[in-house]
Amino acid sequence: MKVYTHLMTALVTATLALAANSALAGKTYDENDFINGFSGKSKKVVLEKLGQPFKKQQSVKPTNANSMIAGIGKQQDSSKPVQVEMWYYKNLVKYDKKNTYKETEVTFVNDRVMNIGFFNNR
Repeated sequence: MKVYTHLMTALVTATLALAANSALAGKTYDENDFINGFSGKSKKVVLEKLGQPFKKQQSVKPTNANSMIAGIGKQQDSSKPVQVEMWYYKNLVKYDKKNTYKETEVTFVNDRVMNIGFFNNR
């Protein structure tokens, strides 16, 4: 009887977890609502509201970047390093009543959303 109870508990828990993920997966946003709702937010907030992205990318500084910008102005040695990371979501933001953008890019700079892009050509 105990095995049956544990099995049923596990089944109910798994069903509730899938239902919660499905509810998040089905949510779409209007462009302005998405921008207003997520601009400046932390990774933690985005993760709580949108879940895991389907892809993440870390920005990498090219090896010859310092020599390319040497004539423009020297970067201050006292400046803090900047961490840039992009998260990608599919079919999340609507551009009209029936269609969503294929991909939404959320760019974080030092753990805060600084740029949001919507794409259909990727």
